[in-house]
Formats: sequence, structure tokens, C-alpha cells
Amino acid sequence: GLEYIAITDHTKSLAMTGGADEKKLLKQIVEIDKIQKKFPELKILKGAEVNILKDGSLDIKDEVLTKLDVVGIAIHSHFNLPREEQTERIVKAMRNKNADILFHPTGRLIQKRGPYDVDVEEIIKIAKKTGTILEIDADPHRLDLKDEYIRKAIESGVKLAIDTDAHSKNSFHYLEFGIAQARRGWAKKGDIINTRSWQETLKLLK
Repeated sequence: GLEYIAITDHTKSLAMTGGADEKKLLKQIVEIDKIQKKFPELKILKGAEVNILKDGSLDIKDEVLTKLDVVGIAIHSHFNLPREEQTERIVKAMRNKNADILFHPTGRLIQKRGPYDVDVEEIIKIAKKTGTILEIDADPHRLDLKDEYIRKAIESGVKLAIDTDAHSKNSFHYLEFGIAQARRGWAKKGDIINTRSWQETLKLLK
């Protein structure tokens, strides 16, 4: 029942997932163009979940990121950095001209791992300045952002995206959990970029 989806595989520095490097991403762009012709009724957006390195740089070159429709950025390592360093790391990544959405912004895994120590209010403030979208990750193990931060983001005028974080087709139904989480944070349709058509959604990205 979706009008569009985004393919956002992990990138190269997340070795355990066989993450995509620049060459693989460019190849995937070509493959998506081929598949798009077979399924004209479903828009397939080209993207990546790009790893934020310890120093706040991204693990994919900008010249490749510019070719994608949507660039998600995320932390998958160095969870125990001091609060100020972790915040600055994320802020630097958000300031990248190609970074569209900050995925699972606090990194929590419910009952497995707490959020990393980060100044979320500062992240929200920078998101407003940079036009970075914050994700509501609908995976029931994450539900990140949490409701309290969703409300703060909305009050600051920061837009959000609800994302299933689906690693297979079996997880597409997670969307309903993300919608519920957004409602807990008092989000309305206008606060969520992907309630719009894919053309309108892309206009709200960097």
C-alpha cells in the first residue's frame, strides 16, 4: 500500500553488514533504475544509511552522496564517547551538505542498550539550522526518537520522518509502531515529511 520506498543499505565501515562502498552504491543506483522501469507504480528512492565516523565525518565520499535521493546518517560505533564529544560528532555530520536524515538519533535498543550520552536539545537546535530531518525509527526495539524528544523537535520547528528500519519485507508493518510513537509525541501529519508525495518529500530534504 506504499506509494514509495527508500533503499538505504548500510555503508562500508559497518563491516559486519557487508556495508556498501562507493562502487557498490553506484552499481545499486543503476540496478534501481532498471527495477524502477518494471514497477512504475512504485517510486523507489535511492539512498544509504551512511556511517558517522568517530571524528564526525561520513564514510562515503560527497561526490557519491550527491547522486542519491536520500542520505541517512547514523552512529554504529563509539557509543561511549563523552557527552560533548558525542554531540559534536553528530553535529559535524549533520552539517554535511548531503546529510538529509539523522537515523535513530539516540541509538537506544530497548532493554538491550541505553541511549548514548548526547545533548538532544543541541541536536534539535542544529537540525533546525541545517534543515536535517530527525527520524522516528519504528522498529519496536528502537522507537527512537522517544516521545519527549519528538515533542521538543516539533516545538522547535524541526521536521521528522517515520521509518520502518525494515531489514526485510517482514518488517514493513513496523510502520504502525512509528505512527503510534509520533502520536505519543503529539506529532501531526504536517510534522512528518513522508506523509507527503515523494516529490514533496524530496523538496524538504537538503
